[in-house]
Amino acid sequence: MAHYEWLLFDLDGTLSDPAEGFINSMNHALEFHDFTPRPASELTLHIGPPLEQTMAHLIGSSDEKLIRAMVDKYRERYGESGYAENTLYPGITEMLEKLSRNDSIRLAVCTSKRADFATRILKQFNLHHYFEFVSGGDVGIAKWQQLEKLLAERRITSRTLMIGDRHFDLSAAHKNKLHAAGVLWGYGSRLELQEHKPTYLFERPGQIDETFT
Repeated sequence: MAHYEWLLFDLDGTLSDPAEGFINSMNHALEFHDFTPRPASELTLHIGPPLEQTMAHLIGSSDEKLIRAMVDKYRERYGESGYAENTLYPGITEMLEKLSRNDSIRLAVCTSKRADFATRILKQFNLHHYFEFVSGGDVGIAKWQQLEKLLAERRITSRTLMIGDRHFDLSAAHKNKLHAAGVLWGYGSRLELQEHKPTYLFERPGQIDETFT
């Protein structure tokens, strides 16, 4: 087993399920800009990627000004109530508590979600104290660029394992020559994750602390 200095967790689909707040806030933005709201089954397919990519896909437009306005409208509702419409996956608190007892491993979060929203969610579930920092995304910033910056600023080292539920997490890690692990309780399928050759593929949160404690 490789020795890692950092376990870097994605948030949505990995630590918590954002579906309700995501769906409600996305449809709020769509309806405000006179687009038809979409069913939950369609929208949940878009949990994970940066918001501007999802907006562009849903409205079939590359109009950057419109997409930015829709992202802002999404975030307006998300900041008011959507962030709280979030469910912690079973076993996450116990997993983090056990990992926190391992003095040789440091924990942090790297999410495409804006950092202040991510911090609110972690505090809502009383998880914030387990993590040394929260790296959040912004419009136009891909996850691989977030990781690149964390490495350049020496906030993480090359001995970092990125843990997430979508192929974006795995490919971002590999682009930065980092190892990656997939989790199967989120929004990425086993096939999606296996195609990106994860070092580990976890079926339940307890397997993470069993592996590293």
